Amino acid sequence: MNYHNPVLLSESIDGLNINPSGIYVDVTFGGGGHSKEILNRLGLDGKLFAFDQDEDALQNEIDDERFVLIHENFRFIKRFLRFQGVTKVDGILGDLGVSSHQFDEAERGFSTRFDADLDMRMDQQGDLSAYHVINKYEEEKLSSVLFQYGELRNARALAKEIVISRVNNEIKTSFELKQVLQRFLPKSKEHKILAQIFQAIRIEVNQEIEVLKEFLLQTPGLLKTEGRLSVISYHSLEDRLVKRFIQNGLFEGEPEKDFYGNISGVPFKKDGKLIVPSQKEIKENSRARSAKLRIAIKNKEV
Repeated sequence: MNYHNPVLLSESIDGLNINPSGIYVDVTFGGGGHSKEILNRLGLDGKLFAFDQDEDALQNEIDDERFVLIHENFRFIKRFLRFQGVTKVDGILGDLGVSSHQFDEAERGFSTRFDADLDMRMDQQGDLSAYHVINKYEEEKLSSVLFQYGELRNARALAKEIVISRVNNEIKTSFELKQVLQRFLPKSKEHKILAQIFQAIRIEVNQEIEVLKEFLLQTPGLLKTEGRLSVISYHSLEDRLVKRFIQNGLFEGEPEKDFYGNISGVPFKKDGKLIVPSQKEIKENSRARSAKLRIAIKNKEV
């Protein structure tokens, strides 16, 4: 079984500008594709730490003395690296989103293709599931999730339909949810709208936006001067956060400027332009089509 095809593999690792004796972190281990490539470029005294909260990913652990797999959410990157005696690293890689394995395992409930229990937890021990979001959230909160994370203009109508329907019968599976919302799913747009709905629920279940913000805020303190951050995102919500943080160290608003209009205290400078997959890669791996890679270098003054 192919657990996950690593997206933008060469480009994202090239962006780390690997020092053979450096210390690196892959915060989204998954199938280990990116980690293996980092290890290929490390020397005997190099070190790689990887994070993954999904228990299924542990079966892909790499047998290498230079490698440590940490079974935790990468929002805790600083804490768990400190447990390993590490306070500064040369580079950090993040491949955000859902792995091919998670999409392809029907019972995980991530995919619109399968009828499965409403789950969508990346951490299978997590308390919040898609079932809870769909059946327990108040209408206003559910509407907000669908609007913010799915960018669905008719979020209010969708939320109302769900709330009315669940009064009589709980909505337990992905196909039951699809059936409830059928009138909002015209044949020509059914897949796209369902994907947006599932994305919104998944982001809420896994607190993906909060996790990404917490992670990014820790990276300036972890990276050595001239250390590198390489992040692949798959939807505009994530990419916007990564882009803004690299540009000015903030997620919203504008940074303070001095009398001469200069911005000070920005942790990163971007390295090159936005990178997207080639047509060849998209043809070979359709899940790469929405990927965006941004690379940043840690500034000296932070």
